[in-house]
Amino acid sequence: MKTFLTALALGIAVIGFGASPARADLKFCNNTPGLVQVAVGYKDKEGWASEGWWTVKAGSCAALMKGSLIARYYYLYALDEKKLVVLGGKALMCTKDKIFTIRGLDKCTDRGFIQQGFGELDTGEKQDWTVNLAADKSAAATPPAGTPDAAKPQP
Repeated sequence: MKTFLTALALGIAVIGFGASPARADLKFCNNTPGLVQVAVGYKDKEGWASEGWWTVKAGSCAALMKGSLIARYYYLYALDEKKLVVLGGKALMCTKDKIFTIRGLDKCTDRGFIQQGFGELDTGEKQDWTVNLAADKSAAATPPAGTPDAAKPQP
């Protein structure tokens, strides 16, 4: 009986090591026929930040934020390959033309950055979220996102 219990315990341990945990991320899927560049804004323990650019090819997805989500609200701004806005809103945040991580929301142009209107995404405090940009360049989230109607990001 002791050998059976030892074998059973060893079998459970091997199964536990072989299983990988579910991955929780903020993902962006591009279902348009062209390339899309995406920036994300968020508030963490250090304050407000914006980051970009993720290049997301047609028909593919990218993890914008890896791991369990730390906030309820995230903000997105996306451009198509012609540099036309395909996702934006009224939440003003800083960007720049090259890859960036920018801390703070205020005085973007005074600090040498570009001020852009990001669209608000309400994740409902879920740990994992996917935004799908449709072929008609409308964005939908899983589950449905909030609307970008605030001039300042949510606290």
